[in-house]
Amino acid sequence: MASQNASAKHVILVLSGKGGVGKSTVSSSLALALAMGSNPNEPAKTVGILDIDLTGPSIPRILGVSEHRVHQGSKGWVPVQVPLPDRPTATKGTTTTPASKKNHLACMSIGFLLQSPGDAVIWRGPKKTAMIRQFLQDVDWGSQQLDYLIVDTPPGTGDEHIALVENLRDGWNVDGAVLVTTPQDVSVADVRKELSFCLKVGIKVLGIVENMSGYECTNLFSKGGGESLAKEHNLPFLGYIPIDPTLVSTIESRVNVAVGDEAENHVSGYVAGFAKSGVHDIVQAISAQVIASVEGKKAE
Repeated sequence: MASQNASAKHVILVLSGKGGVGKSTVSSSLALALAMGSNPNEPAKTVGILDIDLTGPSIPRILGVSEHRVHQGSKGWVPVQVPLPDRPTATKGTTTTPASKKNHLACMSIGFLLQSPGDAVIWRGPKKTAMIRQFLQDVDWGSQQLDYLIVDTPPGTGDEHIALVENLRDGWNVDGAVLVTTPQDVSVADVRKELSFCLKVGIKVLGIVENMSGYECTNLFSKGGGESLAKEHNLPFLGYIPIDPTLVSTIESRVNVAVGDEAENHVSGYVAGFAKSGVHDIVQAISAQVIASVEGKKAE
C-alpha cells in the first residue's frame, strides 16, 4: 500500500547501466502512454515524471519545455505542466461520450533550475544526494496523489541511485524498475550490472525493454539482446521499441511548448508526434504490462 504521505500511488524507476540507450526517451514515452491511456472508457491517469539525471537532464528538451522554469509555491516547488493531446472519445451506439478534461503531465528536472540549458552541473556526491532528497520531499505534485511517478535516472549505479533508493524508503511506494537496453552485447553486459544493483537494494524488476531494436521500416539492425537477458534471469520481457526516425525528428526540431498562458493548449512536437508515431501502440502495450504488474490488472 502507498503511504498516505507519498505524492504518488505508484513509483516506477527507469534504469540502465549504459548511457546512450534512449532511457530518457523510454521514460518520457512510458509517462505519456500512462497519462494518455488507451481506453477512452477509463479515466485518465495522473502522471508525473521526475528527472534525476543531474548532470545530463534530457526530459525538459524531449517534452518541449526546456525554456520553462519551476516556481516556489506554498508547499514547495511546483512542477512544469506539459499539455497533452485530447484523448479519444468513447462511442456507445450512436452516442458519443465527450473525452475527459484536458490532461497534463507534471514534470520536474534540474534542467528547470539552470540559468542556461548548456550550464554544466559539477557536483560531488553529497550535493547530488541533497538535491535528490529535495526533489522527493519538496516538490508539490498536486492536491491529489499522482497515480504514477516515473523516475528517469542517469546511467550506472552511483550516488544518484543510492540517494534515490534511500530517500524513497521514506514513505514512498516503489513498485519496481523497468530496465532499458539496446540489442548490443556491450549494452546488455552493463544492464546485467543494473540487475545486480536492483537485487542488492531490494528493487523489484518489472521487466526489460529493448530500445533501438531494429528500424521502424526494416530489420537491418540487430535485435534480441534484451529478450535473451530477460530469459536468462527469468524476468518479463516488456517489448521491442524500434528506431522511429519520424519521432526522433520531433525532438530535434525542438517544437517547444510556449511559455505563458498560451501554453495551455499548445502540445509540443514530441508529445504530439508520439501519439501519431509507429511506436505509440508498442509503448501502450508496455505500459499495460506495467499496470498489470503493479495494479494486478490483466494486460489487454
